[in-house]
Amino acid sequence: MLRHIRASIVILLLMTVLTGLAYPFAMTGLSRVLFPAQAAGSLIEQDGKVVGSALIGQNFADDRYFQGRPSATTDTDPNDATKTVPAPYNAANSAGSNLGPTSKALVDRVKEDVEKLGGSASKPVPADMVTTSGSGLDPHISPAAAAWQVARVAKARNLPEAEVQKLVAQHTVSRELGVLGEPRVNVLKLNLALDAMAKR
Repeated sequence: MLRHIRASIVILLLMTVLTGLAYPFAMTGLSRVLFPAQAAGSLIEQDGKVVGSALIGQNFADDRYFQGRPSATTDTDPNDATKTVPAPYNAANSAGSNLGPTSKALVDRVKEDVEKLGGSASKPVPADMVTTSGSGLDPHISPAAAAWQVARVAKARNLPEAEVQKLVAQHTVSRELGVLGEPRVNVLKLNLALDAMAKR
């Protein structure tokens, strides 16, 4: 029996070293060599300073910027630790709202957002402008959501709409390999390009 216990302990230690240490270190090292930017968090730098990640959305409220999807992430209420408060794009608390299509709170929130955006039956708002993603951190919007915002951004920046639409087209990424995912626009990259255009 001692022989079986010894064999089990040896296998446990061996597998712990292989799968818990050797394999993760090897994959981390390999990814840093093959995909250095992605392995470092897909960070975006501007003037030598990190301004965000291409993988995590940010909260843009100013009319001069394109806005991402609503975010349902929360954080602890500083006044009452037993409650939470909205904290858009809180990467430390990635989550969806968990509200289903029959939820009155969800329906009311979506209706309110549609009204704020000026949507109507004849001018429907793109779904991703009023619905949250499962993670609450989605950095992308659809080309339709970007096109919806072109007039507002152009007016706030005093730019021709055609110029802003051209910038959106330049930052629209098509499906991976032509079939995976959906066409999308990275909001942070698009907004940085807008700021760069203003500096010219």
